[in-house]
Amino acid sequence: MISDKKVIECRGLRKTYASGEASVEALKGIDLVIHDGEFVAVMGASGSGKSTLMNIIGCLDTLTVGDYLLDGISVSDLSKDDQAEIRNRKIGFVFQGFNLLSRTTALENVELPLLYNTEYASRKVASRKAAMQALERVGLRDRVMHMPNQLSGGQQQRVAIARALVNEPSLILADEPTGNLDSRTSIEIMAIFQELNDQGITVVLVTHEPDVAHYSRRIVEFRDGHILRDSEVSPRHDARKDLTALDAVRGEK
Repeated sequence: MISDKKVIECRGLRKTYASGEASVEALKGIDLVIHDGEFVAVMGASGSGKSTLMNIIGCLDTLTVGDYLLDGISVSDLSKDDQAEIRNRKIGFVFQGFNLLSRTTALENVELPLLYNTEYASRKVASRKAAMQALERVGLRDRVMHMPNQLSGGQQQRVAIARALVNEPSLILADEPTGNLDSRTSIEIMAIFQELNDQGITVVLVTHEPDVAHYSRRIVEFRDGHILRDSEVSPRHDARKDLTALDAVRGEK
């Protein structure tokens, strides 16, 4: 359910990077609002500015000019420590490369963000329970003690999603989360994001794949640091229905 509450608000957002004696303007005055409960896909070619925007929204990079408000709080006014705190409490990150620790079980990987959460840092039983619940949400209850090299690519991405969920964030930022996956596994991952969005979590997804973007509810397309297009998705793809149809076709062969 989409509400009137603004989770993300960018006002005149510009980002300039130094490149030798020259400079490169990655974002050129972006105005963007994303409301609580939305599922937004950010698209664009390499160098269009979409990843720069994602890094600023995720408090992983700073803006040059403008203002960025997260849940009504101006991030530019926060100290680095406060930005780290808001990043850990409010935002869950999912990346293309999974970013799992190779010698650590799925359960331990999911527990990692809780080490920085004062409510869990000294409560091992509570953190273990929270991690188990997050893995159950992505259908991996029977894989909790597996190492990443014992999991398929899709299962590793599910672990990464569980890790993003363990602090119960209100916002998930996913950067090309299907980029390393085959087509069917990609649809499975999008089904998870659709379910999480249906549960009220705001999802912002960076992708260069139109088919993936159409599982969202809104597409914001970037070109050369500007927003080229901002439109509702119609018709929206239903990942669960697509999986059922795909299985039916394979069953007939």
